[in-house]
Amino acid sequence: MFLLLRRVRVAQVQAFLFGMLTVFSVSASLEISDDLLLKIVNKYGKKASSRITQWQKLMQSAEGLSDEEKLKKVNDFFNNGIKFVDDVNLWNVRDYWATPLEFLSRGQGDCEDYSIAKYFTLIEMGVSEKKMRITYVKAIRINQAHMVLTYYSSPRAVPVVLDNLIPEIKPANKRKDLLPVYSFNGSGLWLAKSKGSGKRVGEASRLNLWKELKQRMINNEF
Repeated sequence: MFLLLRRVRVAQVQAFLFGMLTVFSVSASLEISDDLLLKIVNKYGKKASSRITQWQKLMQSAEGLSDEEKLKKVNDFFNNGIKFVDDVNLWNVRDYWATPLEFLSRGQGDCEDYSIAKYFTLIEMGVSEKKMRITYVKAIRINQAHMVLTYYSSPRAVPVVLDNLIPEIKPANKRKDLLPVYSFNGSGLWLAKSKGSGKRVGEASRLNLWKELKQRMINNEF
């Protein structure tokens, strides 16, 4: 998992950013071909196939639903269906951002993987990317870095938080146990502020792990 020092300073966060100029766009659909599904079954078994088939059905169920209904369905799907496992135990590295396909194939992952899978699934279901941010926080109760997905119904609205630590989707001002650090989506990266949605500091492509994740998505790696 990405490690944060206890006292996060702006300079420390900016030191994490990389001067990447290339922006990858994930243009490929999240639909899974029969051939790819068969390969996943051969590698991970029928349970993996079932999870991915249910994921496809979830994305196809979006028609006529409000954003709030989509958020609840997606949050419940991943929180209830995937087991939490640290990157060191799953990938043998300190920090790895899995694609939704990797996450579902293994049926395991950490907080980053939950947030990323929810983000791309909701985009596929028609929720605007501009309304969502993947947000790094400090989880005060467990005293460690953590990642959640936040959704803004409007630019100045208090966001709601989709979190694998609790089942409910709550407004950010009701999550006193989370201290925001910075957030990003496919179009930008923001440093957290005490008020408002934060100061934009660069493109999301400057995050090296984000760049690698999107390239693996394009390649349909699992």
